[in-house]
Amino acid sequence: MYKIGEALIGSGNEIAHVDLIIGNKEGPAGIAFGNGLSQLSLGHTPILSVIRPNLMTKPATLIVPKVTVGDLIDAEKIFGPAQAAVGRAVADAVEEGLIQKDHAEDLVMVVSVFIHPEAKDYRKIYQYNYGATRLAIRRALGEYPPIDKVLNEKDRGAHPIMGFSVVRLWNPPYLQVALDLDNLEEMERIINSLPNRERILLEAGTPLVKKFGVGIVSKIREMRQDAFIIADLKTLDVGRIEVKMAADETADAVAISGLGTTESIEKAVHEAQKQGIYSILDMMNVEDFVQKLKGLDYKPDIVLLHRNVDLETLKAERGEAQAEMTEWGNIQEIKKIMSDKGLVAVAGGITPSKVEEALDSSADIIVVGRYIIGSRDVRRAAEDFLDHMPQDPDTMRLALDEDESL
Repeated sequence: MYKIGEALIGSGNEIAHVDLIIGNKEGPAGIAFGNGLSQLSLGHTPILSVIRPNLMTKPATLIVPKVTVGDLIDAEKIFGPAQAAVGRAVADAVEEGLIQKDHAEDLVMVVSVFIHPEAKDYRKIYQYNYGATRLAIRRALGEYPPIDKVLNEKDRGAHPIMGFSVVRLWNPPYLQVALDLDNLEEMERIINSLPNRERILLEAGTPLVKKFGVGIVSKIREMRQDAFIIADLKTLDVGRIEVKMAADETADAVAISGLGTTESIEKAVHEAQKQGIYSILDMMNVEDFVQKLKGLDYKPDIVLLHRNVDLETLKAERGEAQAEMTEWGNIQEIKKIMSDKGLVAVAGGITPSKVEEALDSSADIIVVGRYIIGSRDVRRAAEDFLDHMPQDPDTMRLALDEDESL
């Protein structure tokens, strides 16, 4: 039996990232320790941690450089401040009681350390690696993080070195702006005018996709790198190919037509799952969308209850009442059919006066097109909807909220 720990501490080129395993000499950890010490790799030669020369720490600890040691300057950082930091952290963990003193001879540890080639401040290298090693030991022995913590953070956490964030829809409601346009300049004007808010989702509308191809998603991505972008393909057939095309252009979600066959829909949903993006099932013109959804073994992530724009226009021209077109069906019933995280989006002539009704009906995503993209003041039009929604999900989140509670 062995335990695993990880910690990242510091900043700049001296930042420390430590991964470690700790376990009994007679178990897998002991085998890894022996293999690491005897099977050397060019540029990644492991060394024993020491308090000082000729004084090895206990439990015996093997330090493995993550970054290739290319010259004596790199080697000096490992053999100097990093080796001392790990050794002192292990000894202090014993003194503190994290590791029982009478078990020190029975255990071994393998610690993988990161030293940036351009790190220069030896004191910071020592300080950060000491802190990271000590924290990783505590986390390993405390079995941190608990699985509930992982599940709670998986959709909201951001990796600092990745350079961009991947938006997940973990805290609705959201405002989806449907860019139903055929003009690139107008699209750019609207996107540049929209507030930079987490609650805004950008939809590459069907007209845009048809005129400029699915590559329009990449153009939107260039303008809003961290946005959640939907490709409204209204896929009816060959869903696997179209979904993959959209995913290759960095779409976060793809809209699939509910008018397709059960087989076509399921293939598209399955491909979206493979690609790691959301699937949206658009129920426009589907007569019995409840039965359609029940008949699917592979359920979409989002069901879109979408008013037919042509029908809305026709009724307006006839002078018929518009109020009935704000009905989206039984949203609660739809949610019961879907998975625990299934979302429902509503669309079709929605104005700010109808937002509360939609949210009270348990809608998660409000899809708006003409009210925003046809407005002279796009920003204000979007804010007319956002004013009915809570703050962005991470606005009130503490910077160190991910740390362990004491």
